Amino acid sequence: MNGLRELRYIEGRDFDIMFRLAASTAQLPEVAREVVQLSPDVIFAAASANALAAKQATSTIPIVVAALGNLTALGLSENDLRRPTGNLTGIMPYVRGLPAKQLEMAREIVPGAQKVGIVTDTSDIKAAPQWDEINAVAAKSEITIVGADAQRTEDIEPTFRRFKAERVDVVIVLQANFLLLDRAQITAAAAATRLPTVYGYRELVAAGGLISYGIDLRACNYRAATYVYKILKRHPRCRFTV
Repeated sequence: MNGLRELRYIEGRDFDIMFRLAASTAQLPEVAREVVQLSPDVIFAAASANALAAKQATSTIPIVVAALGNLTALGLSENDLRRPTGNLTGIMPYVRGLPAKQLEMAREIVPGAQKVGIVTDTSDIKAAPQWDEINAVAAKSEITIVGADAQRTEDIEPTFRRFKAERVDVVIVLQANFLLLDRAQITAAAAATRLPTVYGYRELVAAGGLISYGIDLRACNYRAATYVYKILKRHPRCRFTV
């Protein structure tokens, strides 16, 4: 909302907003269908899973996404985000070079670290490019990578206990929706095993983590307001749904 206010768009005067929340990922398709029935001028989706549900529910209502994975890999667009097709656009929070910088930062925290634990969620569309990049950089520096795939809350504690048992020097938690949502459990596991950990999202530091390096999701939401504004200004009085 702050982004739209800066653009001099005022709720109640220039647009009306309707909120719909899903209690779980499984409920997203049902909520998306409900949103479409409201006939908004634009739909705002927080992340890739929300966007996918919205896209499956409508091919005509514009959809703006604050934090979006690869459009073509998700089947949401026929080409890349710079020239998206269809009714969906948004901000991609993954930037090439971030994993390499995270690895560099990890070795600054623990000088001479040779064994690095990597927590990822392979079900997340952002996982593959981050994993490939960090492995390529590690190979050049003769660093041993110990990978762990965490897709459920119950995977978190065993992952960090394994890192501890294998004498990992430092841990990096990559960008993934689940790893963001489960931040309390992740930071607690890192603290319990006393493993210095670098995170891809600042929200994990706010939850008690050590340090982060990555895109600010708040800035993504703020910037996405520009996309919403460009769509809304076509209508004298608009409605959009979050």
